[in-house]
Amino acid sequence: MMEDAGSSLSALMAWFKQFNSVLVAFSGGVDSTLVAKVAHMVLGDKAYAVTARSPSVPSWELKEAADIAKLIGIKHIFVDVDETTKPEYTRNMPDRCYFCKEELYAKLLDLAAELKVEQIVDGTNFEDLEDFRPGIEAARKFGVRSPLAELGIRKELVREISRLLDLPTALKPSSPCLASRIAYGQPISAELLRKVEMAESFIRMHVNPKTLRVRVHGDIVRIEVGREERHLMFDMNLMDRIAAYIKGLGFSFVTLDMEGYRKGSFLEPLRNTGKSTPTGNPA
Repeated sequence: MMEDAGSSLSALMAWFKQFNSVLVAFSGGVDSTLVAKVAHMVLGDKAYAVTARSPSVPSWELKEAADIAKLIGIKHIFVDVDETTKPEYTRNMPDRCYFCKEELYAKLLDLAAELKVEQIVDGTNFEDLEDFRPGIEAARKFGVRSPLAELGIRKELVREISRLLDLPTALKPSSPCLASRIAYGQPISAELLRKVEMAESFIRMHVNPKTLRVRVHGDIVRIEVGREERHLMFDMNLMDRIAAYIKGLGFSFVTLDMEGYRKGSFLEPLRNTGKSTPTGNPA
């Protein structure tokens, strides 16, 4: 497993030299940004960054991805994907991500053939392999390779290499898709995802916390912000405005989670009662 940022960067560059061209599945997050940067360093205009434009990706993430790709200098392409047309996805079980990635990688495979690109790669890091991530299985099905995982590069080392390269994503918090805000078993629709995006956009416009999740439990919305950012919400007028806006989207109750953000909060009731816990990757 790689431990040093400099030697890991050299190994990454060497990894890309085995290909004449690559297409990077690019979200603009810390992992895929590093992969895209190094791919461009090695292959120049033979490296492409491709971002999915879908109902589960908020508009601000699409803009950030475009801005980061421009900063890197890599060729950037958007592809339109709509996973909400797949019943296997919209039923919202723990394997949901598989069907989302299956839809994306099928599009990327067609694009790679059109561009005559040799290999599709993604930003999966070594640490991701230790978690249950159905999307990784979909990647393998379509022959997508993961240089960070193959080289044993974990998340913190990804950030160190990113700092070494002065990438703006080095300290960027994780930002999973909007579907991760919907409680397992509650059907997902493009309309519901749009409401979550609107709610988060409204909160960001007034508060802009670094970490924010608008969690949906039926007609109840539970707002999580970073634990160190909870004080940003402690304003009665602000809370009234947020509650009124979100209720206007069609929800009956709006709550602020007093514990703040923590990964996997959807699963806490099951853990506390001793029931079996779904093997998902809630964010």
